[in-house]
Amino acid sequence: MHWPEPTPEGELEDQWCNLHWKTRTLVAWAAGRPFAWVDDEITKADENWVNTHHPGRALLHRVEAAQGITNADLKTIHAWLKAT
Repeated sequence: MHWPEPTPEGELEDQWCNLHWKTRTLVAWAAGRPFAWVDDEITKADENWVNTHHPGRALLHRVEAAQGITNADLKTIHAWLKAT
C-alpha cells in the first residue's frame, strides 16, 4: 500500500467529513473490490463514508490499541472472509 502525500484538498475533505486520513486512499485502492481494514482509529464517520463511496463489500473492524488483535477479532475477520 502506497500512502500518497497529503493535499490541502484531501485534508479539508477529511476534516469536513471527520474521516481518518487513510479512508479515501483505501477506498480508491480497493477500486470496488472487497477489502478489510483493521485499525484502532476507525470511526462511524469512516464506516458511513465507505458505505457511500465504495460499491463493493468492505469490513471496517476497529480493534483496541491497548489489546491489539484478539481471538474475537480474528473470528470476526475470518467469518467476513469466508462470506466474501
